[in-house]
Amino acid sequence: MNRQRIVITGIGGLCALGNGAPAIWDAMRNGRSAIGQLVHSPLHDLKTRSGAEITELPDHGIDRKQLVSMDRFSLLAVIAAREAMAHAGLVSDETNTYRMGTIVGVGVCGWEAIEENYRAILLDGRNRAGIFTVPKVMPGAAAGQVSMSLGLRGPVFGVTSACSSSNHAFASAVDQLRAGRADVMVAGGTDAPLVWGIVKAWEALRVLSPDTCRPFSADRQGLVLGEGSGMAVLETYEHAIARGATILAELAGAGMSGDASDIVAPTVDGPAAAMRACLLDAGLAPEEVDYINAHGTGTKANDQIETAAIKRVFGAHAGKLSVSSTKSMHAHCLGASGALEMIACVMAVREGLVPPTANYREADADCDLDVTPNVARRREVRVALSNGFAFGGTNAVVAVKAA
Repeated sequence: MNRQRIVITGIGGLCALGNGAPAIWDAMRNGRSAIGQLVHSPLHDLKTRSGAEITELPDHGIDRKQLVSMDRFSLLAVIAAREAMAHAGLVSDETNTYRMGTIVGVGVCGWEAIEENYRAILLDGRNRAGIFTVPKVMPGAAAGQVSMSLGLRGPVFGVTSACSSSNHAFASAVDQLRAGRADVMVAGGTDAPLVWGIVKAWEALRVLSPDTCRPFSADRQGLVLGEGSGMAVLETYEHAIARGATILAELAGAGMSGDASDIVAPTVDGPAAAMRACLLDAGLAPEEVDYINAHGTGTKANDQIETAAIKRVFGAHAGKLSVSSTKSMHAHCLGASGALEMIACVMAVREGLVPPTANYREADADCDLDVTPNVARRREVRVALSNGFAFGGTNAVVAVKAA
């Protein structure tokens, strides 16, 4: 199959692990978990106090006129996108602005603004909402704000598929590049769910851990919510070579599927189908994969089902795979998770280092893969998969290949 190769030339991000992709990767490779007690988020009467929050934003220098129209999830996206573009050495101008675009995945959109307005109107007795409420809360706001901040006038839109949003954004960006609609796409995800209403809703689902996230460990008690954003600059191989760019890795393929089963309970079939589709799209045999950044949320059912799906797809090779869940460190950042995990995959293939599953304490017979417990491991990583499986049975998997 001969078609356009898509490469990654820049990455950026911020989350509780740190501001900037280098800081995030340094924490991941050293197995440092950023999960702890939430202290900056106004959580009112919530029982849940564990999370992974950004304690201090970097000095971003965003113009106040733009800043007042942005909810936190959009602000995080713009900061990460700026870093990724600078890392790629790209600037838009009149010669390329219509050949550059952005696609940003979100899980829960602008709930900070929604909550502020509900409280102002219902509790404080104000008679009108904030003037920028609608443009702040719309799911496509982050993509629009990234476009405006970087001057990207090519394909620009948002995607939302809960926890698979980032991987669907990457897949959609690859499609734009392969279709010839753009030469460069800034893609990734963002979410800022640490607000009272969102955490309260997750609390009702009874899937939140009371302390920390322990993916694949027999004593795991659930997931932990976090906030953050991750972005990657994707280019056609020809465009990157022509401008002399440093190629970090190749985004070799993407696979998607739907469970068509249950709004919250996952299946083995759906995730397995997405992984198979990704391998087919990338032209890879299962035996060529070295590392899987697992969806790995830390819930009893999800970790068991993902293990079973990996075994179904990879057969005997499953025992030779390195698997880990970096959500054990940055928590579940919903629509941003896949983009933060993209940073892990890119750096894993570049450095030959598998980041660990932190907080692991006890083996589980139903999660008997090599989950890289607690300590990073040196090994050649030629191909890494990043799994994203979401409520609604929406699954998306991407393959990162060494350049």
